[in-house]
Amino acid sequence: MHLDFHLNRGNKFCVCSSLSRVKMVGSKWTKVKVALGLKMNSCLYVSRMAEDLPALASPPPSGRFSDASSLSPTCNSGHRVRMPTTPTPSSSGLRLPKHSTSKSSKICAICLATLKPGRGHAIFTAECSHMFHFHCIASNSKHGHQSCPVCRAKWKEIPFQCPVSDKAHGRSRTSNVPWLQDDSWTTVIRPSPRVASNGNVAPFHSAEPHLFDDDDEVTIQQPSANQNTATVDNFDDDGHLNEAVEVKTYTELSAVSKFTSHKGFSVLIHLKAPAKTLSPQNSTIDGEGLSLMHQNRAPVDLVAVLDVSGSMAGTKLALLKRAMGFVIQNLGPHDRLSVISFSSIARRIFSLRRMTETGRNESIQAVNSLTSNGGTNIAEGLRKAAKVMTDRKWKNPVSSMILLSDGQDTYSNTSPSGASSCSDYHSLLPVSIHPDSASSVRIPVHTFGFGADHDAVLMHLISETSGGTFSFIEAESVIQDAFAQCIGGLLSVIVQDLKVEVECIDPLIRFNRLQSGSYKTILDSDKRKGSIDVGDLYAEEERDFLLTIDIPIDEFHDETSLLQVRCEYRHPVTNKIVILYAASEVKILRPLETGPLLVSMEVDKQRNRLRSAEAMAEAKAAADQGDLTTAVSILEKCRKKLSETVSSRAGDRLCLVLDAELREMQERMANRKVYETSGRAYVLSGLSSHSWQRATARGDSTDSTSLVQAYQTPSMVNMVNLSQTMIFRSSSTRPALRSALSFPARAQPR
Repeated sequence: MHLDFHLNRGNKFCVCSSLSRVKMVGSKWTKVKVALGLKMNSCLYVSRMAEDLPALASPPPSGRFSDASSLSPTCNSGHRVRMPTTPTPSSSGLRLPKHSTSKSSKICAICLATLKPGRGHAIFTAECSHMFHFHCIASNSKHGHQSCPVCRAKWKEIPFQCPVSDKAHGRSRTSNVPWLQDDSWTTVIRPSPRVASNGNVAPFHSAEPHLFDDDDEVTIQQPSANQNTATVDNFDDDGHLNEAVEVKTYTELSAVSKFTSHKGFSVLIHLKAPAKTLSPQNSTIDGEGLSLMHQNRAPVDLVAVLDVSGSMAGTKLALLKRAMGFVIQNLGPHDRLSVISFSSIARRIFSLRRMTETGRNESIQAVNSLTSNGGTNIAEGLRKAAKVMTDRKWKNPVSSMILLSDGQDTYSNTSPSGASSCSDYHSLLPVSIHPDSASSVRIPVHTFGFGADHDAVLMHLISETSGGTFSFIEAESVIQDAFAQCIGGLLSVIVQDLKVEVECIDPLIRFNRLQSGSYKTILDSDKRKGSIDVGDLYAEEERDFLLTIDIPIDEFHDETSLLQVRCEYRHPVTNKIVILYAASEVKILRPLETGPLLVSMEVDKQRNRLRSAEAMAEAKAAADQGDLTTAVSILEKCRKKLSETVSSRAGDRLCLVLDAELREMQERMANRKVYETSGRAYVLSGLSSHSWQRATARGDSTDSTSLVQAYQTPSMVNMVNLSQTMIFRSSSTRPALRSALSFPARAQPR
């Protein structure tokens, strides 16, 4: 047994002896073992009260520790001793050794006295769950120790005993026992700044303000929303509004016979956002061009909520820091960023800062100072991030959060795989991230589930509830690419608060269904009017909404007017309200007879997309119930129907992507283990992508072709290419993603 005792006066004594060489009472020796939770051959540095230190025997024979002679430090006897090691962190925090007993929680590991409240002294419970008398650990910390004497875990909060005189408090101490002191003197402080290995001073976390209104002032003030309203007839051409949202409509068939009714007739509404005012043609844009690009887009308020629990230790945390560095470097001087880290608790690392040169440098330094330990408290991290958004004094036009976690939330009563956990989490989510909340600001949360142990159900629920997307990151090396794709979209928002309104024209026509995925849809009671709340669009982003109506018999007209489409949105830079109408009313011909008619390719593609999304949801429900055979069968039937459609036979790219996706899901439902570790997350990420019609990263995307999806925009592609160029600077770089549109040129509307 080797123990190294430190006295409060700074003296150091070594005990290098067996039990026969140490003059220690047996009960005390037992208490030492129990309090430290160690075996006989373990070694630790332990703070010790001077009055309780036993007498020391003579040094052991010189040959006793010959096997450890190369280790440090050296004890008083000239023999080198083994230093303690930090336990391997896990998602549940730093753990006690397996051989510790419950009795250890009742004994102070420093003075070996019983830990019982009500004896005139406080009990300090450290972040690693070890307990000490406050005066004992405060005295230990006074000499510079900022880690647990038992497990050596680094502490973020240090116990400190304030040097306040008795007279100042108007009372005196009568106890002759040094540690029975007035505990009103005790407090907890944060450690002073630490010097990192690279010589930079890592900032410590000062006490957070009650109100997070210390954000940097925004540099671009928005005009009043009521200032102007632009329509297609008098559209403003000031360099910002040089294009409007493109609105097209497609009917399932071009004609229906006069004497024939058609139930479930499909009409497609296609929207496409304009391009950015200035769009980089390649990933090497810099200097004045980059500055101009940042000035001619909507600035972003971004809050990154990062998991720094014990399971993120090592390569995961290093790659996360690198990915955040990429985000910071690609934000403009008008964008603002705040970072929230969470483990057992959540901390605001820094307030909303503008990403000027100074802001970037300080942000990178703060991110690099992150360390991993403790549990996983996702709900608390979200609450703190939402508070940053709601308390801010200034607001940029675009607001969003990104959330990354690799583990289960260890602070909520949920089932990691069961659907019942969803209802529990709804009450934990901040009200401000709900799209239907009273808040006038939408705050979508784009979530990233990392690795095989994350809670995919929770992460998908958070994104779905807030209006964000859920990405599944299976490979550690793809964190930066996934972040790049996300911010590539956020930094190109060109349309906000988009709302689509549809109204039937013919008095006999009613809407059967408005298929809009996760977008909020309202249908009037008479089913003649409806609206779809689309929200924000990235530059050149597309949306497709499929409506179904019943076509009545019309013997007296050669054509039937079906419906009118109207769009209204706000431009994020000028804050002007733009009102758009479709080029004309949606009509179909009503001949006496119709020959064989081809189904519209555009309508057929969107039917396939919706059919595939429904099959994914059904297969997931079956897999969650343990019926993987049925789940695989559902996906196989969908693939077969898909292959028989007009668009699939024509080689449509969207159909090819859907088929590959369904096949991948089948493989990830091969057995229970594969489904639990990656299948569920992959399916949920796919559902998120199709329900919002927005690109998500999923699976092992180390091959660049995996990130090419149906909903990627040119801005996303450019940002991912930039990310991959920064990672791989050799001649054998990964092939660049195609900076082309997601789909081939569309056919003319019918």
